[in-house]
Amino acid sequence: MGRIKMIYFDNSATTKVAPQALETYIKVSNQIWGNPSSLHAAGEHAFGLLEQARLQIANLMGVEQDEIFFTSGGTEGDNWVVKGTAIEKRIHGKHLITSSVEHPAVLNSMVQLEKLGFEVTYLPVNENGQVSVQDLKDAIRPDTILVSIMAVNNEIGTIQPVDKIAEILKNYPKIHFHIDAVQGIGKGIQQIIMNNRVDFVTFSGHKFHAPRGIGFMFKRRGRKLAPLMSGGGQEKNLRSGTENLPAIAAMAKSLRLLLEEEKTKVAKQLEIKKFIYDYVTKFPKVTMFSQMTSEFAPHILCFTIDGVRGETIVHAFEEHGIYISTTSACSSKKHVVSGTLNAMNIPEKVATSAIRVSLDEHNSLAEAQTFVDVFEQLYHQFEKINS
Repeated sequence: MGRIKMIYFDNSATTKVAPQALETYIKVSNQIWGNPSSLHAAGEHAFGLLEQARLQIANLMGVEQDEIFFTSGGTEGDNWVVKGTAIEKRIHGKHLITSSVEHPAVLNSMVQLEKLGFEVTYLPVNENGQVSVQDLKDAIRPDTILVSIMAVNNEIGTIQPVDKIAEILKNYPKIHFHIDAVQGIGKGIQQIIMNNRVDFVTFSGHKFHAPRGIGFMFKRRGRKLAPLMSGGGQEKNLRSGTENLPAIAAMAKSLRLLLEEEKTKVAKQLEIKKFIYDYVTKFPKVTMFSQMTSEFAPHILCFTIDGVRGETIVHAFEEHGIYISTTSACSSKKHVVSGTLNAMNIPEKVATSAIRVSLDEHNSLAEAQTFVDVFEQLYHQFEKINS
């Protein structure tokens, strides 16, 4: 029997490293291995490449070179903004605002700060997993120091109204505004994310075909943030530690490739999403949480086959060479009910059946056709078992 060709529909968990990015990583590792902080020629060469990568990313994001800082990924970036703001601005207030559907990197940072005496308002969400701008406005207090809202929900794909929140926060210039854009990069919403009121935006390289363990953060010039990593003073004394230059250079290459012909790539993902959406929603025991509206990202579909646990569905698809996940990859192996669906007041019995299909620009309609063919086969198998 021949080997089943893999169909990878779990791109919100991680993406395959782009061949050109991997080539860059290897080349830099082999040829430019000096420490960027060293004074000798090898160090200066490394420093030059570091700043070249920083400039390229800044240009691609439409910001200034000194507003880009390198991290190990989204988790570090989120922790840094949340806790760094709390440390830096604690004399001005101890109140923070976030949503109830954030990534654990934000939510768990907030919980940790609550144990240290900070107060956190967790905004509820509607049936689409979206926060109310009015709720946010009502939650602002004189001692509020941070608003942290993700751009795109990693479980069901909701796009949060970060542009409208930015408009509200123009009246509160002292409050830090952070956007977790890990799922939002390359999805046609950069103008929403990088608006002129946002102060901090965090990104993770492995979500857009860069190596794992690298990311970057936009920090608006003039905004103060306490460092979490203390040491040799790299990244303008804000994030110490020898820079991961091969991964940084590879990430800059991946970002450039990602944003080339972005509209075409987004349209392709949207077409595939609609194809799958239109097909699976015909089945009576399917509950769909992601929608085909402008309030949802083009690459994420979250739904259930009622009465079948999510991990059972995932492994059934895997036997056919199709890789999907149960909502967030961070919690799937822990058998934790989706935090987003829980915040949407979806009954636990339904939420435990949730699965996520997440696309990227390399997926095809042919793969989607195979997916729906397998879906119908599995659906009827589960129907027989549960009848």
